Amino acid sequence: MNSWVNSAEILGSDLPLELSGTGNRRALLMDALREAVRSGRLAPGTRLPPYRSLAADLGLARNTVADAYAELVAEGWLAARQGSGTRVAERAVPVTPVHRPRTPERAARPVHDLVQGQPDPSVFPRTAWLASARRALAAAPDDAFGPGDPHGRPELRRALAGYLARVRGVRAAPERIVLCSGAAHGLRLLAEVVGGPWAAEEYGLPFHRALLASHGVGTRPLGVDADGARVDGLTRRDRAVLLTPAHQFPTGGPLHPGRRAAVVDWARATGGLVVEDDYDGEFRYDRQPVGAVQGLDPEHVVLLGSVSKSLSPTLRIGWMVLPQRLVGPVVTAKGEREQFSSATEQLTLADFVASGAYDRQVRRMRQRHRRRRDQLVAALERRAPHIRVTGIAAGLHAVLELPPGTERSAVRAAAWQGLAVEGLADYLHPGSEGAGQADAPRDGLVVGYATPAESAYPEALEALCRALPPG
Repeated sequence: MNSWVNSAEILGSDLPLELSGTGNRRALLMDALREAVRSGRLAPGTRLPPYRSLAADLGLARNTVADAYAELVAEGWLAARQGSGTRVAERAVPVTPVHRPRTPERAARPVHDLVQGQPDPSVFPRTAWLASARRALAAAPDDAFGPGDPHGRPELRRALAGYLARVRGVRAAPERIVLCSGAAHGLRLLAEVVGGPWAAEEYGLPFHRALLASHGVGTRPLGVDADGARVDGLTRRDRAVLLTPAHQFPTGGPLHPGRRAAVVDWARATGGLVVEDDYDGEFRYDRQPVGAVQGLDPEHVVLLGSVSKSLSPTLRIGWMVLPQRLVGPVVTAKGEREQFSSATEQLTLADFVASGAYDRQVRRMRQRHRRRRDQLVAALERRAPHIRVTGIAAGLHAVLELPPGTERSAVRAAAWQGLAVEGLADYLHPGSEGAGQADAPRDGLVVGYATPAESAYPEALEALCRALPPG
């Protein structure tokens, strides 16, 4: 099939969406919605149908439409607020196509990539992974090649239960673990099961907030300081709170022990849920990793994890360690069959963990990232000693604190240097200003140091230093 066209009823009128071509249907839907906005067929403020309705009208999976909405919210094409649904974002002037001469793709790319969260793909352990794949396939039972169980392969759940208990202090039997395709997938499932509203740290991934909003779950910001999230701002109205306790994302620093205990007390007293995003809990450099909050109360904390930073985001394997009462509802929300993660890759990862290869890979990456961090700190001490670096005890990025009012100009200067880097304001919750407990927005750069190749990293640091405001 080369093209297909369906109609979606929006505010009582039919809007034809032309999803032409073959390939990823989420990408086709996103292209069609962008074009509808550009052409004026979808005016600013127009309310789109709920993702379930649009999925039914277009014959798509609900998750496909939900993911498309979330990504378009993150890009600024759409806006989502609890109680008002998803709408076309308001704009000061109509959006019109801008026709530019075609240039080679390479010319549009930055020379150096210091965007956070992207591991260097060249360090994927190909030989060890291939050895695990061979062993896993040779030992795989016949049912591994049939319809998948939505819980995930039992071999991987057993391996993860042992690994997480040993390394992260997690308390969970394999039956409490449900596999997913990553933290975003886990959040989507929890949004469907738990409902809203949620509280979230005032600094965090905009994509996660947009994803929750696309599922009707609004978030309100909790202030963040040197001790992590200010959990004393939680209320009985909050159904859940999304935290990064091991290393607050992106500002850095673990959640203070007193606040870890306080958030568990809040969950017990209110029946709320703590959603612990353990996105880089393994990558702590100056002392042993901080144990997971989940270990304090497995019945009130969900742990989300994945291999996207330690191995590769292309594997699309993550996990949820769930309270017993949520296992059944989450599996029901996921569907009758596993449709997100390959069974053979799950089996390979199970062998990779059980054989010790995963531990070796994490140690290797920890050493590499520590060395990268130290190079960044040394370059700043030499070239820009007036810039303070924070959040460097763990993770794959650092925050460079800038003088007030200089963040935007620093990002622009970095672009002129051929450097891809993000400002701290990109991660600030839109409701933080005036939230009552949040500080004034800070100026800073979020600098990822994992992606560049070894040979290119020194030049990337030089370009970064040239882009920084003078002292």
